[in-house]
Amino acid sequence: MKMEYFKFSEFDSPDEIGSGEKYMNEEFLDMIDEARYFAQIPFKINSGYRTEEHNKKVGGTSKSSHLKGLAADISCTDSKSRALIVGSLFEAGFMRLGIAETFIHVDNDESKVFPVIWLY
Repeated sequence: MKMEYFKFSEFDSPDEIGSGEKYMNEEFLDMIDEARYFAQIPFKINSGYRTEEHNKKVGGTSKSSHLKGLAADISCTDSKSRALIVGSLFEAGFMRLGIAETFIHVDNDESKVFPVIWLY
């Protein structure tokens, strides 16, 4: 698989080099790459795949979609970028978003309720 806008390493868990390529879901990566095309602004990935150890360290839930390679947190600190990113994620087909002051969580975990938007 080839992505136009991202490197697999951007989705690595910090404690396991290569985990982005090894564990991230291909459909998720296709969708987020497409969203980046729609947004026409860079996406900085704060968190992609997480090992169980890293997930615990950052306070993630035991059922986090990051553990399955089905989620990413995108850095975002201003309203204009937030609007572009959220719009592009919807356009790419994502239906699960969490919005915080400094990031946007996105996942395509079909084992969870969707469509849904939540705030942190």
